Amino acid sequence: MRSLRIPAALAALAITATACSGGGGNEEGSGSYPRSETLYTTGTAWGPPVSWNPLMKGQYAPGTIGLAYETLFLYDPNEGEYVPWLAESDEWTAENVHEITLREGITWSDGEPLVAEDVVATLELGQFGSVSYSNIWNFIESAEATDERTVTVTFSENRPQEWMNWVYLNPVLPAHIWADMEETALTDSANEDIVATGPYVYESHTDDRMVWERNDEWWGTEALDLEMQPRYIVDIVNASNEVTMNMINQGDIDLSNNFLPGIDQILNSNPNVTSFYDGPPYMKSANTAWLVPNVTRAPLDDAAFRQALAHSIDMEQIIAGPYTDLVQAASPTGLLPEWDEYIDQELVEQEGFTFDADEAVAILEDAGYMDEDGDGYVETPDGEPIALTLEVPSGWTDWMEAARLIAGHAQAVGINIEAQFPEEDLLSENRNSGEFDLVINNERPMSNTPWTYYDYLFQLPVNEQQTTVNFGRYENEEAWQLVEQLAAVPADDVEGAAEITSQIQEIQLAELPAIPLWYNGLWSQSTNETWTNWPSEQEGAPQSAATFWNGWLEMGAIYTLAEIEPVG
Repeated sequence: MRSLRIPAALAALAITATACSGGGGNEEGSGSYPRSETLYTTGTAWGPPVSWNPLMKGQYAPGTIGLAYETLFLYDPNEGEYVPWLAESDEWTAENVHEITLREGITWSDGEPLVAEDVVATLELGQFGSVSYSNIWNFIESAEATDERTVTVTFSENRPQEWMNWVYLNPVLPAHIWADMEETALTDSANEDIVATGPYVYESHTDDRMVWERNDEWWGTEALDLEMQPRYIVDIVNASNEVTMNMINQGDIDLSNNFLPGIDQILNSNPNVTSFYDGPPYMKSANTAWLVPNVTRAPLDDAAFRQALAHSIDMEQIIAGPYTDLVQAASPTGLLPEWDEYIDQELVEQEGFTFDADEAVAILEDAGYMDEDGDGYVETPDGEPIALTLEVPSGWTDWMEAARLIAGHAQAVGINIEAQFPEEDLLSENRNSGEFDLVINNERPMSNTPWTYYDYLFQLPVNEQQTTVNFGRYENEEAWQLVEQLAAVPADDVEGAAEITSQIQEIQLAELPAIPLWYNGLWSQSTNETWTNWPSEQEGAPQSAATFWNGWLEMGAIYTLAEIEPVG
């Protein structure tokens, strides 16, 4: 998503390591990896691998969950279906009771069998507040191993949309390793000695890479008829856009998952470099970028002002400019294309915003925002001057240029906005504490349910620190109650969920607590020098995702490793 800048020494290390023998070797003793058996990836790690702790979301080495640790189910966003993985089957035996049966014969890498108690122990780790999924105990009454392979979860409050989000996204951990740990050990441990069930095991790491080796004893080869093709996966730490582009062009990297300005030129000129689509936007969509207003500050607390701001933004200019057609404009609802069946299209047609500068000016005038002093910018209905800032992190070149354009579009209709570029850490601190006017944010990706999207927009209560959701501090009890109702819809009841999302969208389109801008791409470029049969829109090609981002191996990217084929 961003253009990463790290010390020149590490960038040089990446260049040196990949410049010879098509990708480099193992500096810890086993020599060079056979190029024909090795998949080189980049674009997911932003620093040296230092942790393999699956409880610490966003901090572990790429592949820790998905390659090593596995989940009960996968979720297929193309089909909207849950795919049994460690679980063999499941059944809702009562409205508030979910029974999950594990596959037989799965063992941990230390030889211990996978049993129902492992699932129970993993769930119970969430009773520690520092564990990322502690929220599930707000609605779980009990979790029991009713026999060696059966887990029975009873709910005090039915929230199947939220529960199934946990089921496919969080890995099962071995009870005999994790169950008796103190809370500080759970969160502080780097977990260097990985005991897991997955198709890959830890091989080695250095400051610039993480290396996984295929587990030839993996249970899924027989049970799922899936054979992982690469023997080694070498994930290179991001150095810079220039380094990555060079490695892609030379075939030293097989898969890149970073946003690369200008990659469309390589896709159109180098036949060995491919992406999912042959033409714009080249890649599928992964998440929605919103313009988030701080609604505790005037005039951003006025829905009419937010509507005018939304109408002022020329998304086509942003798409054609900093993104060179690598992204798509978002629906006014912001829901991703895979969630199309949850969008009330008729409502969007009637109430959704579009770029219309004249309409923006008319909305401002009707709401009493006029340029009384003749400086080219409107004042509030009370005659107070308006001067707003739009902040995005310094170095995120695509967002920086988009922010400049958004500010310019707003100025053209009389709204005084200035784009500013603080360091990322400072911006996050100010955003979380509410010390901002406008920011761009995209921190809620594709998932199994639009509930996660609306939970991001409307979650209450608003706290002094908003660290993960509702950064704009928008408070609407009616909308939040609808989101709570959505959480309680059965996981397979699309029609019932769509009835509720329509009601939410009616509030959303009128109030615009956040303004959807564009769909960030599922950044993915692959090369056909060493591996081929990459996912694409072509008939007969795999349709899975080709990315190692957190959460995407569990949404089908693991299949990509079984579907790609060695060249020759």
